[in-house]
Parts: sequence; structure tokens; C-alpha cells
Amino acid sequence: MPSPLDIIVAIIALLVGAIVGIFVGITYRKRVSEREIQSAEERAKSIINDSIKAAEAKKREALLEAKEEIHKNRSEYEREVKERRAEITKQENRLRQKEETLDKKTDTLEKKAETLANKMSDLEETQEEVALIKRSQLEMLEKISGYTIEEAKAYLIRNLESEVTHEAAMKIKDIEARYKDEADEKAREYISLAIQRVAADQVVEATVSVVPLPNDEMKGRIIGREGRNIRAIETLTGVDLIIDDTPEAITLSSFDPVRREIARISLEKLILDGRIHPARIEEMVEKAKREVDATIKSEGERATFETGVHGLHPEIIKLLGRMRYRTSYGQNVLAHSIEVSHIAGILASELGVDVMTAKRAGLLHDIGKSIDHEVEGSHVTIGVDIARKYKENEAVIHAIHAHHGDVEAKTVIACIVQASDTISAARPGARRENIENYIKRLEKLEELTNSFNGVESSYAIQAGREIRIMVKPEIISEDQMVLLARDIAKRIETELEYPGQIKVNLLRETKAIEYAK
Repeated sequence: MPSPLDIIVAIIALLVGAIVGIFVGITYRKRVSEREIQSAEERAKSIINDSIKAAEAKKREALLEAKEEIHKNRSEYEREVKERRAEITKQENRLRQKEETLDKKTDTLEKKAETLANKMSDLEETQEEVALIKRSQLEMLEKISGYTIEEAKAYLIRNLESEVTHEAAMKIKDIEARYKDEADEKAREYISLAIQRVAADQVVEATVSVVPLPNDEMKGRIIGREGRNIRAIETLTGVDLIIDDTPEAITLSSFDPVRREIARISLEKLILDGRIHPARIEEMVEKAKREVDATIKSEGERATFETGVHGLHPEIIKLLGRMRYRTSYGQNVLAHSIEVSHIAGILASELGVDVMTAKRAGLLHDIGKSIDHEVEGSHVTIGVDIARKYKENEAVIHAIHAHHGDVEAKTVIACIVQASDTISAARPGARRENIENYIKRLEKLEELTNSFNGVESSYAIQAGREIRIMVKPEIISEDQMVLLARDIAKRIETELEYPGQIKVNLLRETKAIEYAK
């Protein structure tokens, strides 16, 4: 067993060895660190040298690029300077030419002014000579006649007074007679024109209906004993029955389309039933009235449903339905009103105004035609009264009032309804006018306007509602345009037949062309 001293010696030996080992390790790491530091310093020096070389190379490249950019900018600047100098030279040349032109014009004006001054002096001398000659002649006349100027005037007035009075009376009498004849002629013209328009608009197209008969024996049964059946029908319906030589047909005539429709339905029911006597006639007429009233109501509701116009008074809906039986130039008025409503809504949408108000005004614009056979006045006036009676919007009332130009259109909606009405009524095929006649009417309108002296070209637009005319400015002056427009309008009224009115639109264009050198 080792002694404590040996153990202490062993421990001391271990400590000494550990200290020596630590010292040796520290010495070794120090040498390694020094070598690494030296290596790092060498690498750092190498990196610094490389960076310096790279920086110098980039510096040389940047200098080269800067020199190239400076050279490029200098070339661009020199080019712009040359261009600007050339432009300035051109402008100086133009200004020099203008100055020369102005100098020439100034010289011309000075010469003209000098000539004018000479003419004025000559004119003044001539006027003085004329005045002297006039005074000498007056003095000579006074010596010859023995009268002064005032005495001669008084003498002539006394001698001519009686003659002038007589001639004036005769002239007044002739003028009165001529104007009386012209007034009678104008009155006949206006009456015939009114009759023609009524005939074209109503009698020919919308005042008769034909009811077919199974045989000619039915005519006698409809007439009845001593005409009692036909009198009963005419009394109850307010329609004239025309029974002529037309085989197997009876004509119903009335200006009121609703009454004519009631009479037609009643007569068809009587013919189908076969029992024709006054009591049965009265019963069938009542049934027909109920059917027509129901149809009128349903047609009015259909019109409001198709157009999307709601909130109408029930009486206005009935009046809309009545237009189902009304035509104008062969065009159904209710269908026309629905079409106008749709067109007005589209235009209003495009223009950014109230679409529903425009559609409402378009649907109601011809509402007066539903009762224009029962109430005095034009359909426009009647329509305005109806709209006011049933508390319609003021914008709608104004559109109704202005759609035919009775008053000036003051709102966009009124203008839209005017345009929509024209589009629906004047387009080819809408009314009783075939394409061939429509084209001939437009060609004749253009041919008539082209026949005037000074007209260069003319174009019929808006379905023949407007003729646009280009005139030659060297022939037609601005003052003459007014007279030419009036002459063309008068000739169109005299030689052409057309619905509505035609706008004569004259255009005069003057051009001036000059070249800058």
C-alpha cells in the first residue's frame, strides 16, 4: 500500500505535467494564430491591391463613357442648332415675303385712295355745276311762267286735286274688288284644303267597315218591314248602314271608330243568330258594347304593360284602348303611340334624361285622337285638356302640346317626343305609302330644288321631312339665301304633295386657300 507521501508526490507530478502541457498548448496555438494572422494580412493586402486595380479600371471605363456621352450630346446639340437656324431662316424668308406683299398692298391702297380722292373732287365739281344749272333753269322757268315755285305748286295742286280725288276713289274701288275676289278664292282654297285633309286622314281610310253576308236575302231581313230593323240599328249604334248593289256585303259608315266597331260586332252577331228584330237588335248592341268596352280596357292595359308606363288614371287607360280602333294614314294610332313610347325611351336613355317621363309622354302624345270625333278642336288641344284633367305631369303636358309644333318645344323630353313621332310616322312602310312612291317623292323633291339657279346640290333627309341644300357662294349671297329659301318652300307647297311639313335648310360655305412658301 502506497504511502501518503507517494500519493502527494504523484499528485504534484500530475499538476506539474498538466501545467507543462497547458503551456506547450498555449505556445503552439500562439504560433498557429500568428501564422493565420500573417496569412490574413497577406490576403488583405492582395484584396486591397486587386480592388485598387479594379477601381482604376472602372475609373478609366467611366471616363471613356463620359467622354463618349459628352461627344454624343455635343453632336445632338449641334444638329438641333442647325435645324433651329434653318427654321429661323425659313421664318425670316416668309416674313420678308409677307412684308413685300404688304408693301405692295399698301402701295395699291395708296393709289386707290388717291384715285378715289380725285374722283371725289371731280364729283363735287360736277355737283356744283348741276346746282348752278338747276338754279338757272328754275329762274328761267319762273320768268317764262310768271309764277314762283310756291305759286306753281299751289296752281298744280288746285288743278289736280279733283282729278286725283276721282282717280283715288276709282283705285280704292278696284283694290277692294280685287281683294274681295282674292279673299273669296283664298277662302275656297282653305276650305278645299281642309276637306282634302279630312278626307285623306279620316274618310277614306278610317270611316267605313264592310260586313260580309251569307247571302243577298239577308239584306232584306236586316232592312226589316218598312225599314224598322235598319232604323233600330242606326239609332242604337249611331252608324249609317249603306246597303247597295255590292253582293253579299253591307257597308258601315261613321267617323267614330268605336261606334263603327260596336255596329260591326252587333251586325255579325245578328247575322249569326238569325233572329233580327228591334228587341234582339237592342240586346245584341248592348252585348257588343260590353265586348268593345272590355277590349278597350284590355288594349289600354296591354299598352301600359308593353311600355312599362304605370300609374295612369283609369280613364286615360280607356282612352288609350279606344285608339285601338283609330287609324291615321292607315297606321294604327295605338300601335304608333306604343312605338313612339319605346323610341322616346331609347332616346331619353341615350341623352341621360328621365326615361319614364319620356315614355309616358310618347305613349300619351296622341291621346286626343281617341275622342277627336266627339270634341271640338285639334287632337293636340284635346290631348292637352285630357292630360290636365287627369293631373298629368307638366313635362308630359308640354310634350303633348309641342309634338306638332303648336308651341315651341322648351324641354329635352318635348324634343324627344317630336323626333320619336316623326321617326314612327315618316319611316317608309309605317303609313299608307309604298316604297316606290316614297322614293319618287324624295327624288322629285331633290329634282325641284336642284332646278333653282345657284343650287349646287340638295339632299332629302329625315324621310323627306327636310331638304338640305348646298348653294354656290359666288352666285348666292347671304341676303339672297332668305329669298331663295322662301321661293323653294313656296314651290314645294305648290307642286308637291306630302304629309306634315318639309324643312328647307340652305347651307352656304366659303373657303379661302393660301399656301405658305
